[in-house]
Amino acid sequence: MIRGRLGGADLTGNGLAGQDNHEPAGNPEDLLYMRYPASWWRNMWREALPSGNGVIGASVFGGVKEETILLNHAKLWHWGRKDELPDVSHILPQTRAMMDSKRYREGSWLLANALKERGYGSKLASRFPLAAIRLDMPCGSAFRSYRRTLAMDSGEVGVEWTDGSIRYSRRLFVSRADDAVVYEIDSDGEAAVAGEIGLALHPSDRWGDTPEFKELESSVGTGASACEEPLPGGAGFAWFAATNDDGSDFGAVMLVKADGGTVQASGGMLRFEGATSVLAVTRVFVKGERTRDWSRLRKELSDLLADAAYEQLLGRHVALHRPLYRSATLELGEADSSNDKVKSNEELLFDAYEGEAPLALIRRMWAFGRYLFISGTGASADAEPFGLYGLWGGDYRLVWCHNMANENIQMMYWHAQVGGLGELMPAFFRYYEELMDDFRDNARKLYGCGGIYIPAGTTPGIGSPNQIVPVILNWTGAAGWLARHYDEHFRFTGDRGFLKERLIPFLREAVRFYEDFLVLGEDGLYRIYPSVSPENTPLNFMPTNGATLAHPMPTTINATMDVAILKELLSNLIAASRQSGTAEAAELEKWRQMLDRLPSYRVNRDGAVREWIHPDFDDRYAHRHLSHLYPVFPGQEVTEESHPELFEAFETAVRKRELGAQSGWSLAHMASIYARLGDGEGAAECLDILSRSSLLPNLFTLHNDWRGMGVSMAMAAAPVQLDASMGWVNAVQEMLLQVSPGLVKLLPALPERWSRGSLSGWRFHTGELSMEWDREQGRFRAVLLAKRATELVVKVPEWAGELQMTGGEFGPSELGRVYISVRLKPGMSAIFSYDHRVRS
Repeated sequence: MIRGRLGGADLTGNGLAGQDNHEPAGNPEDLLYMRYPASWWRNMWREALPSGNGVIGASVFGGVKEETILLNHAKLWHWGRKDELPDVSHILPQTRAMMDSKRYREGSWLLANALKERGYGSKLASRFPLAAIRLDMPCGSAFRSYRRTLAMDSGEVGVEWTDGSIRYSRRLFVSRADDAVVYEIDSDGEAAVAGEIGLALHPSDRWGDTPEFKELESSVGTGASACEEPLPGGAGFAWFAATNDDGSDFGAVMLVKADGGTVQASGGMLRFEGATSVLAVTRVFVKGERTRDWSRLRKELSDLLADAAYEQLLGRHVALHRPLYRSATLELGEADSSNDKVKSNEELLFDAYEGEAPLALIRRMWAFGRYLFISGTGASADAEPFGLYGLWGGDYRLVWCHNMANENIQMMYWHAQVGGLGELMPAFFRYYEELMDDFRDNARKLYGCGGIYIPAGTTPGIGSPNQIVPVILNWTGAAGWLARHYDEHFRFTGDRGFLKERLIPFLREAVRFYEDFLVLGEDGLYRIYPSVSPENTPLNFMPTNGATLAHPMPTTINATMDVAILKELLSNLIAASRQSGTAEAAELEKWRQMLDRLPSYRVNRDGAVREWIHPDFDDRYAHRHLSHLYPVFPGQEVTEESHPELFEAFETAVRKRELGAQSGWSLAHMASIYARLGDGEGAAECLDILSRSSLLPNLFTLHNDWRGMGVSMAMAAAPVQLDASMGWVNAVQEMLLQVSPGLVKLLPALPERWSRGSLSGWRFHTGELSMEWDREQGRFRAVLLAKRATELVVKVPEWAGELQMTGGEFGPSELGRVYISVRLKPGMSAIFSYDHRVRS
């Protein structure tokens, strides 16, 4: 461990002069650095520092005397319930008849009430903590010089402090190579490491008195023993297990080795003393049997640590973790301006409270969101899609813990392809494909349709409807929205096996539902109904007495989002089928006719695109969802190039949204929309507000601001929701690079204060991009490397002046002066450069 320096940067210029600094080495920009431990009263996991390998997560609280490290596993869920879905498809004609006679409120509840009357009550499961590592160490003096760090490029969490004359440090990472939680306690070479460590059930304030939690608590078994050969003397095992509601066991085994000290078992804990360092390595199991798995893990850990120390284990892990983390890079500001880069998280947040998020915070949040993503999901068979809590939730019935497909799970994956993390998509695809039988059952029994109906909320094994309320149940757009991620994956990879075996089958199933569900009106256009714009109610159906109701009447006809999703879905299916040759001419013509029969978007009296195309429903601006902006973002149907007048109406629509109705994730979503509009200042302001309203000191994002500050939804609770973290990543990427079929925009929404920067490893559909810019000095350079045959139009910044272009075939574009046609063969690079100093 390198001591006295933070990644080679001297900290004395940041108010730390004279302190004994012992920070882990590395690039300061890739370090989260904090000056105090997790401090949220009770549920301190909210402010813990996270580590993970895509399947196992560890949350480090950072206490000096009493430390907790919470463990999670991607496959560990409980307290769900899956009922047999009754056939209520006869309700759809009744619902439509009521809506046709404008009895919208009555029609809205027909389907939900029919399910309730039949006793249907599926309930989504929740992730929950697997166990807690509990550590207690003696304190001779009051702590000083406390530091908490997360080295994102290694996944290593550090906690350090000084007690008297001794500097203590703890380091932890979750190994990708060895599938274990690796934890070291060090005393700077002194034989002063003492304490006790073990595994335990993590308590819950919220659920501690419920029958379900009491049953879980009663199933716990723990123990500890000193080791026999081949690890005698200073080593011991601790173990833990409990029984899940499906009857299977989950648990962990920890092997503790003391360097130069002793380890003894007492009361289910391992006591160590007189050591210069202690190494504790933990492996976990789920869906197992405790006696068998305890024995297996003891053997595995003994073999693992027979000839491996902390640094060796770390090296094996970093070799797998770091390429993912460094798959894309970003610098904002001058490369040699290091002051902000070594500021603590707390200091950066204080700066943001002055009004603008500093560049160091903007970049740190981009890096942290990517770090969370690669630590919280993966390509292995045990990985699950990235969830709202990642792998770091700390309670037993987490608020909104499920995979929600009317915004949240999509937001968490928007950034992946451009950021070079498309290889982590398989868990997303596998998850939804494993539930296809449920989705087909839903379509048939709820609506009498073929194809698939995907409920907005799902959890592993539960793909049937579960939130039995109109605002969720009557929304049919989930499959189409999720299909967008399938299509983008193919565009970025060019994988023809994926095209034929996964993309087209999924698109066909989604379209098959609409072939039965759509109703052709007297005007020759389709009516999509029931139709919901998540999760909004038209203004003319809101209560006039001011009473707050969450979703009083969301069920409408032709919500703009539903039309947009179906347009995109049909267009992508036609294009993919033509490319693969997998559709007959009659099928292609049928889908083309469906496209032609979809209604056009409408504009209201304010000049804003209507959220509902049907005239019976009035726009309501006081809402967090931005669903009707889908054709601009995340879709790419309406651009300033393709539909300039309609593009302005979409811009008006987003500007009409009221600030006090927003959430953390909606501010991130809005930032991406402003980026698509070319408004870098508007996008940056959304991130500024998010940083002041819904950001914790460990940089976890929250659903809302709970403090009455007036800049987001008023809720007493403020659940952790890491979708806003991922949304932040995407917003930054949209501001600097926009990728659509046949068109790439460079620096399309650059805020004035982002005047200098560079990036590398970012992806467009057929290749990779590196870029650097300095507006003040009049410098710009971009290199597009083709991985496959490439033919596209590149939009360059207006301010870049007369560009020098080398390396490819270039030509003018009918779109205008700053649009350049480019053709590249695989392996070729197109270089755009401008330097005002050279020209002058």
